[in-house]
Amino acid sequence: MAQKAALILFAHQSQGSFNAAARDVAIQELTEQGFKVTVSDLYAMNFRASATRDDVIGGLENPEHFQYGEETMNAWKEGRLSDDITAEQRKVEEAELVIFQFPLYWFSVPAILKGWMDRVLTQGFAFSLQKMYNNGIFKNKKAMLSFTTGATETMFRPDGINGDINVALWPLQNGTLHFCGFQVLAPQIFWSPAHCPANVRAMMLDGWRARLKALLKEEPLTFASSELFDLSFQGGFLLRPEVREQREGQPFGLTTGHHLGKPLPPDNQTKAPPKG
Repeated sequence: MAQKAALILFAHQSQGSFNAAARDVAIQELTEQGFKVTVSDLYAMNFRASATRDDVIGGLENPEHFQYGEETMNAWKEGRLSDDITAEQRKVEEAELVIFQFPLYWFSVPAILKGWMDRVLTQGFAFSLQKMYNNGIFKNKKAMLSFTTGATETMFRPDGINGDINVALWPLQNGTLHFCGFQVLAPQIFWSPAHCPANVRAMMLDGWRARLKALLKEEPLTFASSELFDLSFQGGFLLRPEVREQREGQPFGLTTGHHLGKPLPPDNQTKAPPKG
């Protein structure tokens, strides 16, 4: 039987950071579970964030008008992507679990990690119009965000000054990870560790270590199934009328993004539903 594999995308400049400590806890715990753990330390690798013509080896399909998505899709099919992209894609292919470890920057990922997503998750390799969301290419893999915030947890409540963290997480978890088919596990959020005493930071890491012991047994977050939509250009990829009618009497929307003008389902992007 092949060894289980995990990939950690690490995006922090300092090996002395809390993010590095969280990474090391994951490496230790997953290794003890028999995983082969690979770490892409993006800053140490000097990973290039900008998506440019240099990502394609050889000629272009349309030299007059460079369209990054089209050109990299064709280059992926023909084995002409740059070596750094190809190396990362091989790591993703091998992994059954992908963890993104980073500090939250402007309600999102640091630029170097966004660049990894832009360049590595190439059309064809990570998604296609036929293979996306719950029917996506990576539907048999699990992925999750593990990140630190500068703000406190209360600041990211629905009545907090930053607004609901579930809304902030929707583009990353639905629009990137779930779009590529990943089963998205609930995020591991370390609230404001820079402003916590040492004993609290240690408790955070202990909680992460405990969660990792049963991580792969967790249910993924809930997203709207593609089958609920008319998946055609004629139908506009809209929710099917009968589904909308069925939801009329429900107190909440389907998901954080598919709210249907109703209150958001509580904790849709931060907690998986209970089993059963």
